[in-house]
Amino acid sequence: MVRDGIPFVAVPAALAILPMLFGLWVVAVVLIAVAAFMAFFFRDPRREIPRESGIIVAPADGRVTLDRSGTTDANSDSLISIFLSPLDVHVNRAPIAGTVTAVDYQTGKFLMATDERARDLNERNTLTIEGAEITVKCTQIAGILARRIVCWKRKGERVECGERFGMIKFGSRTDVSFPNDVEVLVKKGVHVRGGVTIIGRIKS
Repeated sequence: MVRDGIPFVAVPAALAILPMLFGLWVVAVVLIAVAAFMAFFFRDPRREIPRESGIIVAPADGRVTLDRSGTTDANSDSLISIFLSPLDVHVNRAPIAGTVTAVDYQTGKFLMATDERARDLNERNTLTIEGAEITVKCTQIAGILARRIVCWKRKGERVECGERFGMIKFGSRTDVSFPNDVEVLVKKGVHVRGGVTIIGRIKS
């Protein structure tokens, strides 16, 4: 479990003691159930990170809601959007190894994370990671339930491929954009696992 989740588990678990002392078992069970769900939500399972070169891994667990390949003519980046439900692991992982060259936090609205406008209007935090071959931008986007973006990395720090760099609490979306010379390997509707699923490969 990530450290940010400890208060969310400890508080309802501690509060459950008092109603148990007075025989209020229904209240105690509800509080224990809340603590159990929080422990489930803030889980942080170990992952086997692929060690291949020239790959981009999913920055989050969830369902792909958008896969857009960039076009050379428009000089546009490719974009993959991943929606995280409350049942998904919410830890974000670096899609490539490299140096964090920028961390850009923006306040904003709390539209549904699946709304296309959320990318530009919602509260969000973008990490720019410069790797050996490409530069990738990974954006944490808050949603209706997600009101707290957490980022553990700072500008100038190095990240490894699949390394944990933050999380978004209670439902959210994570976007990753990269140059159009990367082959997109996932399609809309598929479920991916952060740090495990290969979503792109640099074209040789």
